[in-house]
Amino acid sequence: MTDSCPPRHPKTYDRYDTVSYTPLPHNIPLARRHVAQLAVDWGHPDAAGDAALLASELCTNALLHGCLRDRLFRVETSLIGDALRVAVTDPRGERLPTPRPVDRDDQFGRGLLIVHVLADRWAVERLTVGKTVWAELKIAGDRHA
Repeated sequence: MTDSCPPRHPKTYDRYDTVSYTPLPHNIPLARRHVAQLAVDWGHPDAAGDAALLASELCTNALLHGCLRDRLFRVETSLIGDALRVAVTDPRGERLPTPRPVDRDDQFGRGLLIVHVLADRWAVERLTVGKTVWAELKIAGDRHA
């Protein structure tokens, strides 16, 4: 987690989208495709694959470690200046993500490592109820539509 980068709360976004999902595995690819399509629609097709992977990892972590059966998780995608942000909010604020070492044969446990390597910044924000894990990708130029 990048403790040295405080979260930004911009007053305005260049682009913003939010979708809430039920905590079911079939919603992870839906969220991934939606985030990728937003990157394309907002004029940054080169960022679509990385944004989709970040969405997939953050949603999977929320589903596995942060969701409750009867509570939705939310995916917010925003374009703020030179950054595309994917943020996933879940209701379990007491379960904060922490990267852990993994062995070569481990089938799980690499999600936060992927986020750490892929994102230019990422962090966790504690909420009154729940938490938000966000990751940002720097994007080239001002090409958004």
